[in-house]
Amino acid sequence: MVINLPNILTFSRIAAIPVLIALLLFVGDPTGSWLAFAAYTLACITDFFDGYLARAWHQQSALGRFLDPIADKLLVASVLLVLVGIDRISGLTVLPAAVILCREILVSGLREFLAQVRVSVPVTTMAKWKTTIQMLALGFLLVGPSGPDFGPLTTTDIGVYGLWGAAVLTLVTGYDYLVSGLRYINETDNAPAAKRPAASEAVDGDKGGNA
Repeated sequence: MVINLPNILTFSRIAAIPVLIALLLFVGDPTGSWLAFAAYTLACITDFFDGYLARAWHQQSALGRFLDPIADKLLVASVLLVLVGIDRISGLTVLPAAVILCREILVSGLREFLAQVRVSVPVTTMAKWKTTIQMLALGFLLVGPSGPDFGPLTTTDIGVYGLWGAAVLTLVTGYDYLVSGLRYINETDNAPAAKRPAASEAVDGDKGGNA
């Protein structure tokens, strides 16, 4: 197992999840919300630097490629679930949260399959915008009622609108990935048995991408 700074940053993102949840659930507002926001912000910063440093320092590893997307999805899923649990995501706003969560599972499944046929999942510009809007929206929702007002909009309002925006981009990019994945699945099913890849073949993709 390769232990280097990029991988330590990835591990720290996973370690931040229970801290963030505990702050929201057990520390009163406004302190709990702002501390949870701080933990989330640090986790998001590590999401950039682990991939950047791994490439810049030539420290890319199989462990990093395995952990990085898992850490991203664990963070997003955990934040969405705890925000639903404390009613900062409620009513119809649960719908975009569910769309985002389901899309994360879909992309993970596609990545696992496409890795077996040695096909990488490219990160599109729209997917990067989706990730950015999603991260900002979750940050606003973590602060929630403890945050300032921005004219007629509260911090929670901005987070809710951002979540809906991220969900729309999620549907578009998720559809693109699904179409690409189904095309390769069809090609694999129609290929001669002798040419089908074994499940143990190498995993493709670079550390640090956000699909």
